[in-house]
Amino acid sequence: MQPQDDWTHDIKAKARSDGWRRSDATVVAAVSGGPDSMALLHLLRTMANEESFRIVAAHVNHQFRGAESDAEAELVRRVAGEWGIPFETTELGMPAYLSDSGENAQAAAREKRYDFLKEVARNYGATYLLTAHHADDQAETVLMRVIRGTGIGGLAGIRFRRKEDELELIRPLLRITKCELLDYCKRNGVPYAVDSSNIDRHYFRNAVRLDLMPMLEPYNPRLKESLIRLADMASADDDYMEEQTLQAFREGVTPSEKGFRLERRRFRGLHVALQRRLIKLILNCSSDPRRMLDFRQVEEIATAIAQEHPTVNRLDLGDGWVLKREYDEAYIGPEPAELAGFTYIVTEAASEIAIEEIGQRVRFERVKGSVPADRTNRHEACFDANGISFPLRIRSRLPGDYMQPYGLNGTKKVQDMFVDAKVPRSRRDKLPLLADREGRVLWIPGMRRSSWALIGAETQETLRITFVDAEN
Repeated sequence: MQPQDDWTHDIKAKARSDGWRRSDATVVAAVSGGPDSMALLHLLRTMANEESFRIVAAHVNHQFRGAESDAEAELVRRVAGEWGIPFETTELGMPAYLSDSGENAQAAAREKRYDFLKEVARNYGATYLLTAHHADDQAETVLMRVIRGTGIGGLAGIRFRRKEDELELIRPLLRITKCELLDYCKRNGVPYAVDSSNIDRHYFRNAVRLDLMPMLEPYNPRLKESLIRLADMASADDDYMEEQTLQAFREGVTPSEKGFRLERRRFRGLHVALQRRLIKLILNCSSDPRRMLDFRQVEEIATAIAQEHPTVNRLDLGDGWVLKREYDEAYIGPEPAELAGFTYIVTEAASEIAIEEIGQRVRFERVKGSVPADRTNRHEACFDANGISFPLRIRSRLPGDYMQPYGLNGTKKVQDMFVDAKVPRSRRDKLPLLADREGRVLWIPGMRRSSWALIGAETQETLRITFVDAEN
């Protein structure tokens, strides 16, 4: 423990470097009335006297402890008034709410508490929300997660700062011990309340603090320091792995329907740690990620994607989500809806048509003379306009479709072309075909064109056709 209040200088310096200790800032402090949050409020007051930033004290009365809860709210109200700090409070009536809803008490209380704190921040135009989590909280959190089972992200414990929408959640006291905060309150005459529920071993955290920590400390007298150091190291490792996961996502995952497609070859090339994180990142987009992020399920998905010869190519993941593996692609997301067939008629006068079913637009351009197609763009094709039989049709595939591919003698079934190109079965009905008046398939954008209406030296007018995404 640092002597006297030396640790306050470190917090003040970090507050300035983090950007919230400045004259134009407004910060909301979550103040329960206990020694930790009251020490935070007092420290903010001394900092504001130097920098003139605005503080708002926000107190949530969960009403779990009747008169004791009301007394805490009154204490924070009185002290905030004496210190000239705006005060906001709410009563949540949690006992009655939990009786009706049956939700987990701590999870529900936390959610409603943060909803209120965010509302206060919005009302005051604050972009910073400060809580009084301290070093003992960090050590307890890490140990609790080890007991329950966790990964590197869980070992990182409570984050020093976190972004939620437009709000920054900051824990300035995260490296300060409970003893230091109690000593601060004593030497600075800071009043505080004592929460009687802190000795209730019904709560897991209390049991860890009161029973488990004292039992383990004989084996390591510096157990708390070790756990806090572990959290710091895990946090740095987790940040790095998250950056690598986002990079892998950008390089190998594409949105599809309401889910995502992965390139299996690229996925197999990732370290297993990144494979797991990539799957978790995708599953976090589901409506119930807590239920989806089971370790065994993540492992099952990774194995199904990576193995060369799977025994299954479809897994039900729950929450209406599925894994579908097809050739060198894997789809994770809500079960795709069956796509009805589509047909669009193209007259000679058409210049652009929107294909709503596949989210694309088709552009038609007539150019004088012989103009070759851009070979780097597989979604562009050029035809001899005089060799085209209008009206054209842009449609989905039909049974019995065949094509006379350019460079190949004879014809070939479109179905066989899809199989040869390893086009996933789920995507075949979504690929557009360009056919002429006689029903000949002239072009499958992105795959192959036919030998009909080729551009030559004698071509007098070129019809250039380009498929682009609807937003382009």
